[in-house]
Amino acid sequence: MSLKDKLMDDLKTSMKNKETIRKNTVTMVRAAIKQKEVDERIELNDEQILDIISKQLKEKKMAIEEFNKGSRQDLVELTESEIEILLEYLPKQLTDEEVEVIVKETIEEVGATSMKDIGLIMKNVMPKVKGVADGNMVNKAIKKILN
Repeated sequence: MSLKDKLMDDLKTSMKNKETIRKNTVTMVRAAIKQKEVDERIELNDEQILDIISKQLKEKKMAIEEFNKGSRQDLVELTESEIEILLEYLPKQLTDEEVEVIVKETIEEVGATSMKDIGLIMKNVMPKVKGVADGNMVNKAIKKILN
């Protein structure tokens, strides 16, 4: 079953079960997929759909920071629920420790020695963690190791 089919099935199920947050989250993902398909006149594959979900996950995490600054706990809780739903469609995310191991290996591979090499390290790490860790997490790991 393709990811697009799974999203459609989940949408139907959430509507039947009156799960508003899940329905809204799945609808948001499907709308983003449809928008990209219409804009580029292509049919997205599962990998491209995972990219869209990853991007939305990143946006939700940034929104939580803003909601915390504005003391909007109700929106923080809603967004955290949406994040949990989005994570169901992504491969299992790496932990900080797992990312640090990958970063250490990459630093040894490229021979990086200082923070000046951060671009080179990021360029080599990101393809290895695509879809299972975000750039922010990788950046923090690099800074932790090199400092």
